[in-house]
Amino acid sequence: MHDLLPLELIVVLAAAMVASGALARRLRVPPPLVLLLSGALLGFVPALRQVQLPPAAMLLIFLPALLFWESLTTSLREIRSNLRPIVLLSTVLVVVTAGAVAVVGHALGLPWGPAWVLGAALAPTDATAVGVLARALPRRMVTMLRAESLVNDGTALVVYGLAVGITVGEEHLSPAHVSWLFLLSYGAGIAAGAVAAWLGMHVRRRLDDPLQENVALLATPFLAFLLAEFAHASGVLAVVVCGLIVSQVSPREGRADARRQTVAFWSLATFVLNGSLFVLVGLEVQSAVRDLTSVDLVRGLVAVAAVSAVVIGTRFAWLFTTPYLIRVLDRRPQQRARRVGARPRVVVAVAGFRGAVSLALALAVPQTLSSGGPLPGRDLIVFVTAGVIVVTLAQGLLLPGVVRWARLPYDTTVDEERHLAETLATEGALTVIPHLAAELGVDPSVAKRLRGEYDEHLGVVRADGDGADEAAPALRQDQQYTALRLAVLAHKRATVVGLRDEGRIDDTVLRQVQTRLDIEEVRLSRRELVE
Repeated sequence: MHDLLPLELIVVLAAAMVASGALARRLRVPPPLVLLLSGALLGFVPALRQVQLPPAAMLLIFLPALLFWESLTTSLREIRSNLRPIVLLSTVLVVVTAGAVAVVGHALGLPWGPAWVLGAALAPTDATAVGVLARALPRRMVTMLRAESLVNDGTALVVYGLAVGITVGEEHLSPAHVSWLFLLSYGAGIAAGAVAAWLGMHVRRRLDDPLQENVALLATPFLAFLLAEFAHASGVLAVVVCGLIVSQVSPREGRADARRQTVAFWSLATFVLNGSLFVLVGLEVQSAVRDLTSVDLVRGLVAVAAVSAVVIGTRFAWLFTTPYLIRVLDRRPQQRARRVGARPRVVVAVAGFRGAVSLALALAVPQTLSSGGPLPGRDLIVFVTAGVIVVTLAQGLLLPGVVRWARLPYDTTVDEERHLAETLATEGALTVIPHLAAELGVDPSVAKRLRGEYDEHLGVVRADGDGADEAAPALRQDQQYTALRLAVLAHKRATVVGLRDEGRIDDTVLRQVQTRLDIEEVRLSRRELVE
């Protein structure tokens, strides 16, 4: 069998993502699990056994792009209001988890250095897995999980770099040195992210082409990561800070056409990157089984079970101890209002998924020590990491049942705030129409027509928010109006395509007209491209 070519690999990955997505919807299981399984099954194909997930590609290409989009689409307001638990989860819990795993790894036969490397690799939750599997949870819970997974990679990378350096003989351990590494990682990482965001927005302000604007935006997270690498800081934190800043500035300064391209491009790009990662992780799981040589398979599986229990148990123990300690130390009324019960904390504990970042860190472990000898237990580190990823992702099967058991209240805040925004924006528009019409010299009949459209829209918005029986006729009429407009658009599209087929208009004209029809159809269908 010949080696798999890049072009063939692209086709295989695309086919696996499409088939896995369809199967996941049919079976009603989380897509990452099906993608992971498909990757493991593809590992039986001889030509695919040589396919590897390059750690450098994961950490320097995949990770900045995925973290940047997650940062752009998360809620900064919710992060601020939940800052303390997020910081504790993404820093202290990471170190505690790494230490607990290191103790178990050492008990299983690993030297202390490799045991800490294993702990650092498995300490962070995975932003990609959390974003996909925890999407249906209440907003506050999703924000906490996403923010934790965005920041904890930076903490884990510091611990990982220190553990690897000490293991291979290139680092030394002292409280002052460790403190300096963490300070440099976070301080310089935040600064690098802010500088990259400022430079990116400064460049985009001077561009009037949406394509060029989006090229500049695409380069922004990699610039943030690069600046952080130059400063020996956390590239992960730099990308996250950069994304959060851009998310706050873009709505004021961005252009509508550029934003539409941004959402369309990043939604597709991150979907492809996520799907490819899970398939490649599945391939690496089988590769890890084949490459396990330092211990037999049974002992390896015992190690996976023990470490998985520690990773999951540490998270449960943290979530059922620190909240009570915080309650003792902080009795402010606002703190009491934000307390979370035991059942929601179980949901947060179950959602501690591990993913591609952990595997990339395990695969990036050097093969040899500085003395030239082999690094002890490297194959076991990779095998256990791959196994724990599978175990934690399998928790995704339990998550819907746990959510039902937790009886989480339905989160209506997004709907309420969207209704508030639409109502106030429409009322404000109605107020300013006369002034703008006079300023622009618009014919009074045109202003009257526009005011009538906005009055009608405001009536529909208010009816949609009321939910009362008397609001039903207005909503029904709006639904009928939308259905009729969509049917008319379909007829117009068929007419234009027919003209092209008859040779009466060119393909260029067809695309121009179809673009306008598509924009109107998307607006009428109210298809949301981003959460």
